[in-house]
Amino acid sequence: MKRALARLVIRMSDRLSSRPDKNAVFKSLSQLHDRILKGKKDSGLLVPFDLQQGRFIIFSDQHKGCRDAADDFKSAADNYIEALQHYYDHGYTLINLGDCEELWENKPSAVLQHNSPPLQAEARFLQKKRYYRIFGNHDLEWHYVVPRRQFLQPLFGKKLRVYEGLILQTQYNGNAHGIFLAHGHQGDKRSDGNAFSKWFVAAIWTPVQRLLDIHPDTLSESFDLVDAHNIIMYEWSVQLPRTLFISGHTHKPVFASLDHIDRLSKQLERAMADNDQTTIAALQTELRRRQEEYAGKQFVKTMAYPTYFNTGCCCFSDGDITGIEIADGFVRLIKWSAKNNTAANRSVLEEAPLYYLFDQLQP
Repeated sequence: MKRALARLVIRMSDRLSSRPDKNAVFKSLSQLHDRILKGKKDSGLLVPFDLQQGRFIIFSDQHKGCRDAADDFKSAADNYIEALQHYYDHGYTLINLGDCEELWENKPSAVLQHNSPPLQAEARFLQKKRYYRIFGNHDLEWHYVVPRRQFLQPLFGKKLRVYEGLILQTQYNGNAHGIFLAHGHQGDKRSDGNAFSKWFVAAIWTPVQRLLDIHPDTLSESFDLVDAHNIIMYEWSVQLPRTLFISGHTHKPVFASLDHIDRLSKQLERAMADNDQTTIAALQTELRRRQEEYAGKQFVKTMAYPTYFNTGCCCFSDGDITGIEIADGFVRLIKWSAKNNTAANRSVLEEAPLYYLFDQLQP
């Protein structure tokens, strides 16, 4: 009976969850992107980086709670801290892409009280000037000066800023190319600061979740466009010249390079031209694996341009976390797992060179 009730509640939650309006999403994201390009630093920053040397790790949707049954982050907390240690040691810049704390369900003081270790791990990046934080719909309070100063600054210090978006900018073939980052709730009428949604989560969903111990997030084996909101954000991203778009919000990882065989074949051509034997061998192995994987399957290509990525989340019920790395001239969808009290293990789910992605973009 408990399982049946849990399924019913999850179905109701899905019906009441994200219902983005395409026109509103397009308008909101376009306005944010334009404000950042125009230098409106209250909206976000334009951050230059070197195509080969730049290193970023982008995590989203931790939803840090109060370590009760409604806290989706608690099973992933140790895994997340270990991942941050790896990226800190290897010189990455950390970008938190929103919904870092679950403030629809909890008071800020309670969340910070129960999450000192992961917050301190994040704050270390800021001390090294390697940290950016973006707000989402569930931690919208950090957009405002008073709660930010009251709750976050004692941990992070006075240098902390919280933005609505960022644009990472680099040079390729003599032209500026951008990677636009935003949480992804922009234009979603049931998430973008909507009072009813906030009330529903706090007053209805959270007590039921605690009672039934419900954690509906699962990591899909497909990194395709899996819901309407991701599709709308992809359609918006196609309009931007020389720009990739990375968001969170949906909790569903998306990797833009869907045509793996085409991508690997082009990488192999470049490696052969450079006579890079190590890379040639690795790519030939991966190409054979992908050809076997797709043998006999009908391949449905849903994205004509590899413009859109989604980080997934850091609150999967099994403790796994996913994120997007930008490093060594590549974009990578990665997963960190820790099972049976073992050390956290990083695995690359998908990757593509930035040059390959930029070559496919609209001029």
